[in-house]
Amino acid sequence: MELLKEIEEKYVETNGITLHTVIAGSGEPIIMLHGFPEFWYGWRHTIMGLKDEYQCIAPDMRGYNLSDKPKGANNYQLDILVEDIIGLSKTLNLGEFYLAGHDWGAIIAWSIAEKYPNLVKKLIICNGPNIRAMRKTAETDEKMQKTIQEATSFVEKFAAPDADQMFTKNNYQLLRMMIRGAVKRKGAVTKFDEERYVEAWSQPRAIDAELEYYRAMHSDQDKFIKGYTGKINVPTLVIHGMKDTAVLPQMLDHLPDYVKDLKIVKIENAHHFVMVDSPEIVIKSIKEFIG
Repeated sequence: MELLKEIEEKYVETNGITLHTVIAGSGEPIIMLHGFPEFWYGWRHTIMGLKDEYQCIAPDMRGYNLSDKPKGANNYQLDILVEDIIGLSKTLNLGEFYLAGHDWGAIIAWSIAEKYPNLVKKLIICNGPNIRAMRKTAETDEKMQKTIQEATSFVEKFAAPDADQMFTKNNYQLLRMMIRGAVKRKGAVTKFDEERYVEAWSQPRAIDAELEYYRAMHSDQDKFIKGYTGKINVPTLVIHGMKDTAVLPQMLDHLPDYVKDLKIVKIENAHHFVMVDSPEIVIKSIKEFIG
C-alpha cells in the first residue's frame, strides 16, 4: 500500500507509557484516534486524503498493536486515556490541534474536547457516542432505552475476564468477521488489510489489553465518566454511517443539547467503519469543516 511508504513511525513517551505513532504529511496537525478492534491503520484512507494539506498523527492507543499494554482495567480509565493524548500532543509540541475520533477513539475525543477546549481547534467524530447524550436518549424514551441496551449488549461480553479467548480462537475469526461485517461497500476490506489487522492482533497481550477498555467502563460507567458532562464548546463535525447497528443513529438525537456548534453529516449506506466504507465523503466533509 502506497501509504506505508510515506509514513513516519515514532514511539512517543506520554503519561508513563509509550505510544507507537504514525505521522504523515505536513501542515496544521490533526490527531486521529481509532477504536476497537483497530489500530492506527483504521484511518488509512483519511490520512491519504489529508496528508497533502495537514500533518496527520495517528497513534496506536494504549493496549493496541505496538503501543504499551499495561495490565488491569484501572489503567484504562477515561481520565488516563485522555491524558495519554494530551501528553502525546505536548511531546510532539503540537500546540493547538484538530482532533478526530472513531468508536472508542471518539469517546476519548469527546472527553478531550470537553476537558481541553483551549487545545482542540475543531472536533471530528466518526460513529462514536457522546455517552451523556446517549444516556439522555435512553432516559427520555423507554422503547429506545431497550433498543440501545440490545444494541450495546456486546459490551458485557467484551468485558468478561476471558473474552480474549473468544477473539483469538480460529486465527481471530470473530475479529475478521467484525472488520468485514462493519462495512457495506463491497471490497472495502482487502486481504492485504486483513493481514495488517492480524499482525496487530497478534502482538503479545494485544487482545486482552484492548478489552480492558470495556472492563473499565462496564465495571462502573458512572465512575468511568465522572466529571464529564458531555458538553462541548468547540466546533464539532459528526460523521455517521446510518447502517451502524452498535452506535445507533438514534444516538444522534440529543447531541444538539450537548454540543454548542454542531454539524452532522449522515451517510445513509455506510456502516460502523465509516472511514473505510465511505472514505471520499469522510475526507471531503473533514476538509470542508476544517479548511
